Amino acid sequence: MKKKQFLLVGSALVVFVLLYSFGKTVPPKKPESVSSSPQSAEIQPVKFEDILAKAKEKISQAQAMRLAGLENSVIRGDVKDQQLHVYHQLARFWSDSAHAFEPYAYYTAEAAKLENSEKSLTFAAHQFLDRLMDETQPAMQHWLAGNAKVLFEKAIAINPANDSSKIGLGACYLFGNISDNPMEGILPVREIATKNPDNLYAQMILGLGGKKSGQFDKAIERFNIIVQKQPDNVEALFNLAECYDEKGDKANAVKWYEAVKKLVKIPDAQKELDKRITELKK
Repeated sequence: MKKKQFLLVGSALVVFVLLYSFGKTVPPKKPESVSSSPQSAEIQPVKFEDILAKAKEKISQAQAMRLAGLENSVIRGDVKDQQLHVYHQLARFWSDSAHAFEPYAYYTAEAAKLENSEKSLTFAAHQFLDRLMDETQPAMQHWLAGNAKVLFEKAIAINPANDSSKIGLGACYLFGNISDNPMEGILPVREIATKNPDNLYAQMILGLGGKKSGQFDKAIERFNIIVQKQPDNVEALFNLAECYDEKGDKANAVKWYEAVKKLVKIPDAQKELDKRITELKK
């Protein structure tokens, strides 16, 4: 991942994606309580072999031949540096040639594990975590979070003082269906936010966790902290508006949707915002 925190990008594109999941002027469904079981026991595990097989169905014959050569190189390679090089090649193939995220992220992670540096491990972890925040299928959430968790744990073993990795690990528990006790994720993040209220990454994760669990007042408190520090943070503003919307506080929902609209330059996103604002004013 690039230097910026994955949730604090503040771009109109983030809102555009959110708006299309937000829907045609219909408020989001009430979230399930985070204190209840995430149903991890009911989730059928996703196997990378199955992901890879489906991805291979979409590539050309020439690409398949090139891929086979790379995969055979991994099997033959008995030297760490050789395997590392091939994993990087496989990641580039799936990213640049085949445009398939999951194999790209997997081989990036395998390379990071071999390299075993904090930088490579956190980069790979955030590839999974970024996608996790947009994923809606529980099985894939579980797979993405499980991979990210392993990488964050390895990074923390190298640098136990890295709060960003601890927050990322907490997000895996909160949003990844990997535990029947999501408090495993909340408590470390809460400790970081208490120690350093200006850690806006922690505030965002706690805000999203509160929103997911239906604790809208707590979520609003977290998003307000971000907005006070970053008035142009579009994602925090949008989530603030949604929390008020969920609470039935139409006046504040309109206020914050209008604040989002001032910052969004994408016409389709502005149109969706206008629809929701009009609906709330009726």
